[in-house]
Order: sequence, then C-alpha cells, then structure tokens
Amino acid sequence: MQASIDVFEHGRLLIGEQGFEKNHWDAFVKLNTLHNNEYFDILHNGLRFKQYVGVIQVDGLLVNIHPKDDKNDADEKWKSVLLKMLKACGKLKAQYTGEAQLKRQHINLLEVYFEYYLNELEQLLRLGLVKRYRTEKSNVKALKGKLDFAGNLRYNFIHQERFYTSHQVYDHNHQLHQVLAVALNIVGQFSRTTFLNDKCKRIQLGFPEVNAIKPNIQLLENIKIDRKTAPYENALELAKLIILNYSPDINQGKQKMISILFDMNVLWEEFVLKTLQNYANQHPDQNWKVTGQESKQFYGRYRSIRPDIVLTQNEITYVIDTKWKCPFNNTASIEDLRQMYTYARFWNANKVMLLYPGEPYDSGYQPYPNSLDLFDQRTVHHRCKVGMVNVLDEGKLSKRLAEDILGLVVGPKRI
Repeated sequence: MQASIDVFEHGRLLIGEQGFEKNHWDAFVKLNTLHNNEYFDILHNGLRFKQYVGVIQVDGLLVNIHPKDDKNDADEKWKSVLLKMLKACGKLKAQYTGEAQLKRQHINLLEVYFEYYLNELEQLLRLGLVKRYRTEKSNVKALKGKLDFAGNLRYNFIHQERFYTSHQVYDHNHQLHQVLAVALNIVGQFSRTTFLNDKCKRIQLGFPEVNAIKPNIQLLENIKIDRKTAPYENALELAKLIILNYSPDINQGKQKMISILFDMNVLWEEFVLKTLQNYANQHPDQNWKVTGQESKQFYGRYRSIRPDIVLTQNEITYVIDTKWKCPFNNTASIEDLRQMYTYARFWNANKVMLLYPGEPYDSGYQPYPNSLDLFDQRTVHHRCKVGMVNVLDEGKLSKRLAEDILGLVVGPKRI
C-alpha cells in the first residue's frame, strides 16, 4: 500500500512530515519549475501550496490537495468536495463520482480518473476497435504493393529473391490507438499497488499491439474524431489528460511523477456558471439568460475584457466576478473594484457583484459616484457589492446555491 498525505490549498508541507522526504521535495520543485512556478511556493524545508488542488503521485507517495474556502472550517467536510465539483462541471461522469465511489476507502482523484479511463477502453474493446489503412514498408518474399527501388537496392542487393515494397495494411496500428496505448501504459505504472491493477492488466492483454510513440502536445491536438471514431471521444480526452500530466524521469531518471491539478479560481467560476445555467434552464419562466466569458474590445485591436458571468433578466444586465478566496474584513480590494467598474461601464450594467465562497454575507450595493453621473440623467448609475455564499450544506454541495446567488444579485441596494 502506497503512503498517502492529505493537505489543503494554501497549507504547508514540510520535509519530515507524514513521510514527505527530501527526494519528494526535489521532484516537486522540478514539477513546479516545469509549470512556471504556478503550483507551489518553494520553502527551504518544504512547500506552501497555492490555489491548485488535485493529486500528485511520486516515488510511492500520494499527495492529495483538497480545496478549502475557510482555514477555520473542519478539514473532513472538504475532502470529497473536489470530486463533486468536477462532476457538477462535467469533468467527470456521474457514475464515477457516486456515493459508493466516494465512500470507498483510500479513494483519490487519480484512481477515479484512471478507473474512468479503463472503463472507457473496456467499452471500446467490447464494441470493437476501429481499423484504418496505413502504409507499411518492408521486405517480403512475394511482390505486393509498390516496389521501392531505392530500398530494394539498399536492402536486397545480395538477397535478390526478396522485394522491398511499400504496401497498404488494414489493421489497428494507427495513431489513435498508439496514443491510447501510451496512456494505458502510464496507468499501468501507477496502479500496480491499487485495486485497478488486475483490471489494467486485463485490458492491456486485450489491447492490440501498436507502435510505441512519444506524443507531444501538437500531435495530441492534431488527432481528429470523425463519425467512425465518435465512441473514442471520452477515451481520447482522458488519454490527453493523463499523458500531458505525466512527468517521466523528473529526478535524474530515478522517479516518475504524475499530477492532476485544477486551479480553484477557474473551477469555482465554472461551477458557479454551470449551476446558474442549470437553474435558468430548469426555470424558463424567470427569463434568466446566463453566459460566461463574454468578450468585448477594450483597448486597441488586441486588448479585450472578459467578465466571468453575465446575467440578463427582462433586459436588465448583471455582472458577476467570482473569486475563490476569503476577502479581508469582507471588503474587496481597490483593484477588484476598478475591474468591476469597467465591467459595469462596458456592459451597461447598473449592478455588478464580486462573489466569494464562505458564510452568507451581503454588503449591499454601493454606488460608483462621479460628477458626470450626478448631472446626466441618461447615465446608468453603476453599483457594486460583495457577496458570499455557502458552497456546502451539511457536508454536501448546496442545492440552493443558484437561488442564493441570484438572491444576492437582485437583492436590495444600499446607498
């Protein structure tokens, strides 16, 4: 059984704590360097985590980084939140984040994604894998295909009974399966001590032999799904996730690392957006329209601004900007207030809101007064507020989140 450590975003992990050793620290430092120091702050004797959550496995050690919106909250209630938020955002299928899955002892995000991938491959094997034509060059004893004269002179100058030909082969050895095989081998490396080991070996035995490749980002992005390969879509996306987050030989060839990390600022924004969109679809009588990442030209040809969420109801526009942090004294920074004023002007919204997770709080709308607004009756009077909503309700994601957010958005203004 591999060692496991549970930590929380913005927490610290020091060398010598919970089995975290110097060799693990070295690997984490190199991973952080590869990603422009985005994941952690490096301490001389440990790490301080940032807003990235997920899982990292290296050299037999599994580090689970959990989200937590308040350092004073109990730790236990946050440990299953990430899986539930990923499910709500459509990054995991429902059957892989059910209650039985969450209650399984020692379950972690890495195993969830690995099992998701293995199940997709199992389904593809059951349906039957797609074959494609490819060109193969080889020495054969009977002439078939097109004779490669240069190759024939090079390889068969003595053995003139052979033919070096270029011919078509119809089989499973094509790029799509080669990529899936790479991801399958990675899963095999990191699941040897888990409940997935037998399943992974069984799928590896059933998977056809293909050429070994070293895929890069460009190759992965160039693979296209067509009508014939439509059932491969989920498996390919998961394979990309696994391959791009795998770091072989990160520490002088001695250790291999895999990490699946999510920026909580981005995930919180997506989660709120999906929650509001689902509510709007379920309550069409309320006339809510919810869009995310609307862009408008801001300065010159290449500068634009893009608020997180834009709401419209009966031709009234509201703007929400989500922040995954605890604001000091429940007040917004001057930079955030300036940003919200810009959104209000460009979207002609009289109400904009900064939304944080936490204990319910409503600052009330405060105006952005200026001399032009005071004397021009046609000007929309822009107002901003700070709002906070509970993400959890009795240890589970709040089912009233959309109603709570909309209640804050249209709530009474304070002058």
